[in-house]
Amino acid sequence: MEPCGSDPEVAVGSMLYTLVDPTVGHEVAYNRWYERDHFYSGCMIGPWLFAGRRWVATRPLKDLRLPADTPADAAVADPVDAGSYLATYFIHAGHEAEHWAWANRQVFDLYEHGRGFEERHHAHTSLYFTTGATHRDPDGVPAHMALDHPYAGLVSIHVDRVDDTSHGDLVDWFDSSAAPALFADGTGSTGDGGAGRSPVDQVQHWRPIIPKGDQGKAPMKLGTGPGTRARSMMLVFTTEDPATCWGRIRELTDRIDESGLATVRLAAPFIPTIPGTDTYTDQLW
Repeated sequence: MEPCGSDPEVAVGSMLYTLVDPTVGHEVAYNRWYERDHFYSGCMIGPWLFAGRRWVATRPLKDLRLPADTPADAAVADPVDAGSYLATYFIHAGHEAEHWAWANRQVFDLYEHGRGFEERHHAHTSLYFTTGATHRDPDGVPAHMALDHPYAGLVSIHVDRVDDTSHGDLVDWFDSSAAPALFADGTGSTGDGGAGRSPVDQVQHWRPIIPKGDQGKAPMKLGTGPGTRARSMMLVFTTEDPATCWGRIRELTDRIDESGLATVRLAAPFIPTIPGTDTYTDQLW
């Protein structure tokens, strides 16, 4: 294992984003298998993976997803309400190769020893690398601690950039044109999150890792692909249930579409699971 002491800091380099549905009737069994075994044996014990968190989209949250008319060849969730459970994992910057070499072997080893779970199907499972984060507060929650901080919600926003718009161009536009409104104090209007501080605390910026050859090989189908090199994603961390501030998220997605720089392919809200319980398993459909 490579030494960590020479690294300048603890930093996020890449992420595993895995959005999955249990087969109807197997919700509890899937939830228990994943959080009691696979969350750890398939991910957390691996080298250089230092943080993970599970999220869930209940039926009311799925109903908020947008847009509903993304073409199938650009879809992240197909249909738009596919994927009930989301798991996100952070891998330390500069040490991704060692982790993914371990992970590729580990998943096959687990399945060979009967520690898989067949009654599930992936909606979208892909790897992403980060390009930074935009914070509401100058000294807010560090990006590498986002999965450990008790955020009340997460919204993932996948977009495809238009024409020759670079990922950097999109982030620059976000910081200058979208972030001020997103982080502004609330007015108390419906869907704004209520009067007071913005419920959006930080936005992390990501691009997909597009596998080559056998790099994306797995013992199961992984759902929709990572998209093209025009794909970008934002992870929006919120201090309250995203449903209560969905109007603010809608304003952001409208701004993105109207900017002429990118087209929103999926905006999906989630709340954290409650480890050790079967909470929400009866609220998925």
